[in-house]
Amino acid sequence: MGHIFKRVAIVGTSCSGKTTFAKELARKLNKKHVELDAINWLPGWTPRPDADFKELVEKAISEDEWIIDGNYSRVRDLVWERATTLIWLNYSFPIVMYRALSRTLKRAVNRQVLYSGNRESLRMAFLTKDSILLWVLKTYHRRRREYTRMLLTDPRSTLNVVVLGSPGEAKRFLSQLRQ
Repeated sequence: MGHIFKRVAIVGTSCSGKTTFAKELARKLNKKHVELDAINWLPGWTPRPDADFKELVEKAISEDEWIIDGNYSRVRDLVWERATTLIWLNYSFPIVMYRALSRTLKRAVNRQVLYSGNRESLRMAFLTKDSILLWVLKTYHRRRREYTRMLLTDPRSTLNVVVLGSPGEAKRFLSQLRQ
């Protein structure tokens, strides 16, 4: 089992709980956790330039063991090529939308500092085209179709794939792992 979980990529639609799951998995397996959002976002919610982003991701995944979370297609090939296992948090739309709304409200009200000093705000969540809520609405179904196609129908894939269909399944999966 050790080799299977040597390098693990966690994917799922936005707000599915990738980072929370990845942090717990990394803790249980005593591995380094890498969050792609933390690498990508510069101050002012500015995305890091592609070349710099790729370089930092390549450095992170060059290590022998890690748990990484994120959905960035611009580095997907790099990450998936090095990963030994991919875990897809494939949750229903109501669960993901509820999480998006509750997480965003909590972060905005508490003024939680995120990547590079950025914060979410109610204005950003509800009144801009860059709203995470709008992003979830726009990308949820497309991302699930993409992952279904890429992970479940590609016979060339060498990744061990684990699909978790609910937060309960994810919790059971984590509880069954030995530290």
